[in-house]
Amino acid sequence: MVDPERLAAFALMTAATSVVPGVSMLFVMSQTMRWGRRSGYAALTGMQVGYIGWWLLAAFGLGTLAKMFPQAFQALAIGGALYLAWLGAQAMRHSGETASADAPAKGSLHAFRDGVLVALGNPKSLIYIVALLPPFVDARLPVVPQLTLLAAVSLVIDVAVGAAYIGAGRKLSAAMSDPATRRKLDIGIGLLFIAIAIGILTDLAMR
Repeated sequence: MVDPERLAAFALMTAATSVVPGVSMLFVMSQTMRWGRRSGYAALTGMQVGYIGWWLLAAFGLGTLAKMFPQAFQALAIGGALYLAWLGAQAMRHSGETASADAPAKGSLHAFRDGVLVALGNPKSLIYIVALLPPFVDARLPVVPQLTLLAAVSLVIDVAVGAAYIGAGRKLSAAMSDPATRRKLDIGIGLLFIAIAIGILTDLAMR
């Protein structure tokens, strides 16, 4: 098992990284604003599925693989940034559009799918697993049980923080009933996603 002090430190670190409005939480809030709470939770669930994928990779020695094949992880990070830029472009392209009757159901399906891809392609996830996780794992003890506990703590905290962002998105969703305001919000979200993607690509290019 993980040492209690080490576990507490890990929980604090996870809470801090989740509360800061990064790509994932902004995506959850934007889905809630556009399609409603159902899509917000679909996006949040999709992201947890993606994060579980990262945790499974960690259990199979992701840190070692990252050192052996840095080009592969560089390509993954670039792909994630480009996908984020595409999401931003889509938000701008469909800005101000009126939702159809079946839009919430379609929005939830797309939100879940995009949530998985955002989590898998988010360079922050790679940094979290490769750089931030190792100090909290005792190599002298069985690794998988420790990772299982840390993953459970991380997912619980992430869902709790995500629920708060969904609540914020619901309050902002009322403004989406006005087409002009909806268009401005969609364009703003799209530009923000594209700006984040450019920042990620710039950082990768400078390494």
